[in-house]
Amino acid sequence: MVHSHTLGIIAGNRSLPLIFARQARSMGIKKLVAVGFENETDPKLAELVDELIWLRVGQLSKMISAFTDRGVTQCVMVGQISPKNLFDLRPDLRAMTLLFKLKEKNAHTIFGAIANELKKDGVELIEAIPWLEPLMPAGEFRLGPKLSSDQQADLAFGYKIAKEISRLEVGQIVVVKNGTVLAVEGFEGTDKCLARGGELAGKDGGAIAVKVAKEKHDLRFDIPCIGPQTLETCVAARVSVLALEAGRTLLLEPEVCEQLARKHKITLTTVSETKI
Repeated sequence: MVHSHTLGIIAGNRSLPLIFARQARSMGIKKLVAVGFENETDPKLAELVDELIWLRVGQLSKMISAFTDRGVTQCVMVGQISPKNLFDLRPDLRAMTLLFKLKEKNAHTIFGAIANELKKDGVELIEAIPWLEPLMPAGEFRLGPKLSSDQQADLAFGYKIAKEISRLEVGQIVVVKNGTVLAVEGFEGTDKCLARGGELAGKDGGAIAVKVAKEKHDLRFDIPCIGPQTLETCVAARVSVLALEAGRTLLLEPEVCEQLARKHKITLTTVSETKI
């Protein structure tokens, strides 16, 4: 629940923080205070918020005070922080203490601990979904060519594998072809997984990529999303189908995605348990 007309944004990379800021304004948020990270956050965000405070990844005390000093009691986290920056951070004393206490150090445990630190100082980290839900395609969504029966079989297979690797906290996307797993997302991220899977599909391409949300996904700080850049990566890797989990994945810049799907004859569709 949103308690005020003021909202903080912890802004990662790519276009999602900008999209969120526009959505929040259109839905009644009067004041937006954002913290951005050097070499991550798009500087254009400054044009869409009342104030943008720049930080280095790991400056936890400065991030929290950026909100508390401005009367922000609720914030959202949107946009990714690159894994290499997350693990190469130069933590301040508060962040160092937080990291020392963690038995497992991955994105979910670190961001969950950050949420707890924010709460200690009176700032609640909430889900951004109320503002972003209109951007989540539901079932029966499709752009591009209709799937063949072989592609539908690979889609069902890929969905099953993707849900399993996400349950194991390995990744959220797999690339398959003809009932064979070509690539599983790990630390390298979505784009490199797609490129590797496309290469292993052979000169004719035709692989299918499936992206899902984790079973116990904490949507406060990790919203699965794809956009034009992901589709362009599919084009380069000759991936023919990209499937997203229905109602749990954001589609950024849908008009651009539709143009890319038509131009390159890539199918962008949704998948769910009931559709398999």
